[in-house]
Amino acid sequence: MEIKVAIVDDHPMIINGLKNMLEGYSHIVVTAAYNDGAELMAGLEQQQPDVLLLDIQLPGQPGDELTPLILKKYPALRIMALTNFSSALYMTTMLRQGAKGYLLKTTRQDTLIDAIETVYRGETFVEPSLRDKVAQDSRKNSKIIYAQLSLTIREKEILRLLVAGKSNQEIADTLFIGYHTVRNYRARIFDKLEVSSISELVGKALTLGLNE
Repeated sequence: MEIKVAIVDDHPMIINGLKNMLEGYSHIVVTAAYNDGAELMAGLEQQQPDVLLLDIQLPGQPGDELTPLILKKYPALRIMALTNFSSALYMTTMLRQGAKGYLLKTTRQDTLIDAIETVYRGETFVEPSLRDKVAQDSRKNSKIIYAQLSLTIREKEILRLLVAGKSNQEIADTLFIGYHTVRNYRARIFDKLEVSSISELVGKALTLGLNE
């Protein structure tokens, strides 16, 4: 058995650290490493790994938006989110988008190997330290959970900035995206949260804890 692994992260130290952790395991081969989503999509046209270690926070398109695009084109690929976010909400978002695993960048070497082998078999792997959080979140109010999970990671970023009183242009400058892109995201957020004004949005976000 040989498991081909590709890594997507915009920090070279993370990529090198992962490569070092995987050295010495003859059944795991790192076939490629990419710095952002554009590089990844171009690289996948040339070769596809068995398992893709995908950072959530990437320049351009974040991991939760890339995941469904990747799986639509390469449905056999196993995606494992690799991130610093220890939030069960981020984890659930990635799994809902089709990722097979969720792993923290602080994970142990043996956990990383176990996770790669698990998702390669088509099973789901969740960072052990997050499993209790998942159980706790499942007991929360279902309306709050639905509202939180219906928003993508990028939409949550924009929502927090809207609640903080930032204008569309200020949000575009902060996130390095286009003004019209912000307007489209804003419209989707309004639709998902069923509000028609900024004041309604702020009130609902504060009530449901969506600005955290």
